[in-house]
Amino acid sequence: MDSRYALLDNGHRADPSPPESRYALLDRGRYRPEDHQPAELAPPAADGYPAPPAPTYPAPPAADGYPARVERARVEWRAPEPDNGLERATGVLRRELGGPRVVAFANPKGGVHKTTATVLAAATVGSVRGRGVLAWDDNELRGTLGLRAGSARHARTIRHLIHDLAQIEILEGNTLLEHLDDYLRHASDGSYDVLAGEESPRFAQRLDQFTVKRVLELLRRTHEVVCVDTGNNVESPNWRTVMQAADQLVVTTVPREDAAFSADWMLDLLHEVGMGELADNAVTLISCPTPGRSTLQDDLERHFATRTRAVAVVPYDPALETGSSIEYHQLQAETRHAWLKAAAVMLEPFTR
Repeated sequence: MDSRYALLDNGHRADPSPPESRYALLDRGRYRPEDHQPAELAPPAADGYPAPPAPTYPAPPAADGYPARVERARVEWRAPEPDNGLERATGVLRRELGGPRVVAFANPKGGVHKTTATVLAAATVGSVRGRGVLAWDDNELRGTLGLRAGSARHARTIRHLIHDLAQIEILEGNTLLEHLDDYLRHASDGSYDVLAGEESPRFAQRLDQFTVKRVLELLRRTHEVVCVDTGNNVESPNWRTVMQAADQLVVTTVPREDAAFSADWMLDLLHEVGMGELADNAVTLISCPTPGRSTLQDDLERHFATRTRAVAVVPYDPALETGSSIEYHQLQAETRHAWLKAAAVMLEPFTR
């Protein structure tokens, strides 16, 4: 069927129509006199003449002698309605948590946004609470969290903290905070702290179960929320120790089959080793690595909704694509809003 623009497309130009005759309606038989009757006149007065029209008078002058001012219609601007979901999420993150909380971000597969999620969860919670939030890179082999978060005001890492741990953990109050601060890095806006991982692969042997427990106990004394990037080795003592100490597990994945299979396998493993409750109460976090919506995303959301307590989705953001330093304030508003809601889902079970 030809397009309605086909004649124009083929170069045809219709001749302009002649001006329509004022008698055209009569010529086409569409005119009906009854459709064009004049308005009915007012009934005659008692003397037989039509009643005169009602007189009109100008507006009376104002008190000062000038004509009264005519008020113009005002256009009133109203702010858009606030997002109740964002208000609720912010309120959740401001509540008391009933004690310090450890949030572990895990998936044995690399490249599933564990580090990004750990940093952004800490940044989001810290942006609302203002203090008491820390991100720890517990990767046993060259974690990058320290490079992507926090100002590099020094080169000290978990290795230096462990070296001086015996002297630091006996301190109390502000003295403890001041000494521990020498081993931490800070976000550019000061909203959260960072305990960087060690780059030397030989250091992994020193992250034994007992040492990791001591570090976690120290961080719980100084921070309200500790977000831990757990690394990829589920057989390592530090991975298992963090899992046993975690109050909340966040299963990170992207909309890919291999990442989802790895997350599923990890949940099965936790059930096998007696941590089924941690797995059942986990939050699955699906991070979108590209602008478009993956065809797998709906399937993954439905599947992990049956395996974990909740599923949260955070969108693609170009500010994260380069893999460089993560600055929370540079994220798009949509991304920050999604993270507010996701972080609230993670911490809501502990709020008071």
